[in-house]
Amino acid sequence: MSIAPVEALLALLDEAYDRRSWHGTNLRGAVRTIEPHQVTWRPGPGRHNAWELVVHAAYWKYVVRKRVSGAPRGGFPLAGTNFYPREGLFNHERWQADLDLLADQHRQLRAAVAALDEAAFDRLAGGKPLAWSIRGAAAHDLYHAGQIQLLKTLAPPPRRAVARKGAVR
Repeated sequence: MSIAPVEALLALLDEAYDRRSWHGTNLRGAVRTIEPHQVTWRPGPGRHNAWELVVHAAYWKYVVRKRVSGAPRGGFPLAGTNFYPREGLFNHERWQADLDLLADQHRQLRAAVAALDEAAFDRLAGGKPLAWSIRGAAAHDLYHAGQIQLLKTLAPPPRRAVARKGAVR
């Protein structure tokens, strides 16, 4: 049984982002089970936290969508490129907005791929075959899902407030 290239690519994108697959946790699963203190924890100076990896993944879904559609870049909701600093304390509303951005960019990439016809696979995008970029988007999600899983494991537990002598508990 042969599967059409578009269907195969959609399956790869979905398994890497939010559908069950044999390899374990996908990107959405990695962030679904993350604790607030793990979202902003950095393994060292100059290293990215899980929050930055989420926005980075959203950005590259956008880039691949632009390659798939043949449209010039422009229109990503955030100013900048590649990595977007997420500093300071955890903020649930900002975190949720960035998770929504990731989900929206996945939906848009998926729709662009679903709209492809067989002739589109003869086209080059970024100097490479179009399917190469799409497969790369799936691999990128899995790579960062693994990083986030590792960050969750390495992040120390949150500090508990220390009771001061004479303080009311």
